[in-house]
Amino acid sequence: MASNHLQGQLAPSDQSSDSSTVVMPGNKARSSLPGQTHQPKRRATPFAIFLGGIASIGGFVFGYESGQISGFLQMSDFLQRFGQRNATEQEIFYFSPARQGTIVALLSAGTLVGCLGSGWICDTIGRRFTISAAAFFYIIGVIIEITSSTVWPQFAMGRFVAGLGIGALSVAVPMYQSESVPKNIRASVTSSYQLLITLGIWIAYMVNWGTESTYRNSAQWRIPNGLSALWAIILGGGILFMPESPRFAYRRGKTEAARKTLARLHGVAADSPLVEEEIAEIQAQITEEEKLEKAKWIECFMVKDRMLYRTLLGMILQAGQQLTGANFFFYYGTTIFKSVGLSNSYVTSIILGTVNVVATIVSVAVVNRIGRRKPMIIGALWMFMCFMVYSFVGSLVLRKDEDNGPAGAVLIVFTCLFICAFATTWGPLVWTIVAELYPPRYRAQCMALATSSNWLFNFLISFFTIFITDKIHYWYGMVFGGSCLILAFIVYFFVMETKDRSLELIDYMYVNHVNPITSASWNEGDAVPGHKQEVKKDEASAPPMLAHEEEQSPATV
Repeated sequence: MASNHLQGQLAPSDQSSDSSTVVMPGNKARSSLPGQTHQPKRRATPFAIFLGGIASIGGFVFGYESGQISGFLQMSDFLQRFGQRNATEQEIFYFSPARQGTIVALLSAGTLVGCLGSGWICDTIGRRFTISAAAFFYIIGVIIEITSSTVWPQFAMGRFVAGLGIGALSVAVPMYQSESVPKNIRASVTSSYQLLITLGIWIAYMVNWGTESTYRNSAQWRIPNGLSALWAIILGGGILFMPESPRFAYRRGKTEAARKTLARLHGVAADSPLVEEEIAEIQAQITEEEKLEKAKWIECFMVKDRMLYRTLLGMILQAGQQLTGANFFFYYGTTIFKSVGLSNSYVTSIILGTVNVVATIVSVAVVNRIGRRKPMIIGALWMFMCFMVYSFVGSLVLRKDEDNGPAGAVLIVFTCLFICAFATTWGPLVWTIVAELYPPRYRAQCMALATSSNWLFNFLISFFTIFITDKIHYWYGMVFGGSCLILAFIVYFFVMETKDRSLELIDYMYVNHVNPITSASWNEGDAVPGHKQEVKKDEASAPPMLAHEEEQSPATV
């Protein structure tokens, strides 16, 4: 859309990949070229990092809620209260597939609903207040869960209510981060949402391990359950001490507030050229958007500007993050490894969680320096290989009621290798890629649609997994392995390489059918009229593009 809407903002001769001209208030233009020193250097300020970190606690809330249920399902008190008694051995309790699937999956059902409704809320009360409201609403779900005594539907509905809050957070948090932090740390800050998800899962594993071995009453699960509210209180209260997204504030007429926030985020004075440039860019974008009618949901599925292509691609990638099979281990990890005869499956889950956290930290540290396509393709193929080993060893080597030490060790090793692949590629990078797909006009709607596909498949996998594994056992890994192989081809043929490219340039690439396979070597100078290099014939008539600050907003697992 940017290439269509921003025509005439700049003279073609003023644009190139090596210089930028921004229309300033008062019809003054400021140009910054390589070698000029009047332009303050962009840097990662402590305030910007802190703001992004506070918002990312929303990911921690989801990760903790997701990670704890795996342990709950194996706790003796939880089983006695909400499980079913074995008909032949009265002292044994268990969960039927339907009951276990419902308890696990209703969280995802809630997140699906919460995510679809959050876009309107974000645009109505703002990003910051949406995060706070969603965090405190989540606590209502925790209260319903923790007050459950013996009625399992009450606990399940508590997870549904909690999911409504988490779903809203999954859209509002990345949106707030991407509209606030400087672009030079945008990818890392946005990826920190995924990092906090993994950290939340790990903390839940640790707390479960401690309470399960210490208590024999409801404290086993009520203590870790109650801690969920603490994380939400920290998020809901802490975010209120942060400023509103400067872009949202400016759109609401709070010009000075937006200017001061931008200055704090960049670590410069309020009248700095950096701030003036961003203010001018925001105003230029608003001016162009005012010429258009408000975007409608149906436009996300129109052929114009390849929105149908981009909307479906975003939804497929988000669904693909679930179809890699990562949550199969995170939701049912304790149950899986107990079945192979390991002495303490809680400890095994902690090991897997630790691998997940460490690998994600590595990914966040290097995400601004690596590309998108190659890591995603390699990661998908790597996960495909791991699931092949997992499926064949689990199905052909493991034997029921026998010593499965070597085979069990193989399963854990390849599960760890799988998690390394997921946590360094498909875990954080999906959010980054999808966030770069859409022009600002359609961002809220498209991000809600993409994220909803993630939650939908999260629900389907968490609900039906127990039914499927009861029938085909470890062959279930073939489903995820096949999905990973297909996803590798989807990324290869349909996803652009967008590293170090502005959102306007990315928009141009999709609108003008740049070949994804060769997009990594595509010369961006060819997209900008007036550049020193010759413009390709099929792109020569493309409208000029405004070189302004990047924005993005993705919206867990």
